[in-house]
Amino acid sequence: MEKIIEIQDLNFGFSKNKPILKNINLSVPRGSIFGFLGANGAGKSTTMKMLIGAIPDEKNCIKIFNQSVSNLYPEGFHRIGSLIDVAAFYDHLSGWENILAMSKLRELPESECERVLHLVDMWENRHVKMKKCSLGMKQRIAIAITLLGNPDLLILDEPVNGLDPNGMMEIRELLIKLNKEQGVTIFISSHLLQEIEKMITHLAIISHGEIKFSGSVKDLTTLYKHTRMRIGINNAEHYIKEIPEKNSPNQIDENTLEIVVESKEEIITLVKKMVMAGAEIFELKSSLGFEEWFMDIIKN
Repeated sequence: MEKIIEIQDLNFGFSKNKPILKNINLSVPRGSIFGFLGANGAGKSTTMKMLIGAIPDEKNCIKIFNQSVSNLYPEGFHRIGSLIDVAAFYDHLSGWENILAMSKLRELPESECERVLHLVDMWENRHVKMKKCSLGMKQRIAIAITLLGNPDLLILDEPVNGLDPNGMMEIRELLIKLNKEQGVTIFISSHLLQEIEKMITHLAIISHGEIKFSGSVKDLTTLYKHTRMRIGINNAEHYIKEIPEKNSPNQIDENTLEIVVESKEEIITLVKKMVMAGAEIFELKSSLGFEEWFMDIIKN
């Protein structure tokens, strides 16, 4: 699969005694939504600033579109849309006027402004002054600006940070739409795991400047194929015998069993078997999921 971004053996620090990035290696496939995940201060923003050339990659460890960053820019900005840290606007101007100003700087036609505003569902609100826009509206305008010129790659640093749940959902649906309908590759950083896991196809987990995991979501689920499940069930003691030993059944209390499974198919089979035996199951809950996998990788 073609790689849009490739980073090999990237090290960086503002001083020799305090490295921020330590031997970073990762690949971003074309057409993916790649989640770059880590706690605040893990090195996400520094890496992304190096991707867009804001911090020099002096050893040419980064390639985008098979070109080193030093050779890619400034022409490469026509193929890349980026949003790093907080977007800046002319607050006394409308969203339309802000986008129009950016399009003129890039010598793009006015029709391009209309196109991106429709993409982010802000056409009807295009004349609202930025100072009166909600945070979600401002994020949509910011993403619209990154979409000027039909970029092949979006680099977005914490684009849902500070949004309410509805705003997060709107931005998530927008990014999935851009990826599926426009074929845009998206490299997105976040520390909000529950939100990011709903959209990504690939991911890298960074902690204290080091990559702890990199691969597809499928690779991650394969790594943690043995998932603990809790079953809420009436009279747990009576039905624990229906569960094979390979699933390591364990009774937590009178109404809760814990088992270990490798797939959703195995869960379906077990639940069917227990219901056929008369079990009254009122809850199924995974006791190991994305957040727990993340914490396990960070710690280990």
